[in-house]
Amino acid sequence: MESAHSQGDAHGSLRSYTIGFLCSIVLTVIPAAIVLGGWLDGSSKTYSLMAAGVLQLAVQLLFFMHVREEKKPRYNLLALILGLVILIVIVGGSMWVMMYNMVAS
Repeated sequence: MESAHSQGDAHGSLRSYTIGFLCSIVLTVIPAAIVLGGWLDGSSKTYSLMAAGVLQLAVQLLFFMHVREEKKPRYNLLALILGLVILIVIVGGSMWVMMYNMVAS
């Protein structure tokens, strides 16, 4: 019986998982410290939290989901891009409706 992963599949090493784990911890602690410590205010806090979120997404994709190590056609990457587009449309549309809803004012 064949295993779920063939021998030729690329998987991360202990070193790459450790680097990814440490980056994830740092990218979680920094925003928590910014919010809980009150280090930044207003839009600078918003932009720094959004940047940390985007960096966290990149770390997860590169170190844990192995997006860069695929040897097959990039169907998973295309599905991920489509998912991100849908996410942006849903979040952006929700924000637009909440900000510019004339019925609620």
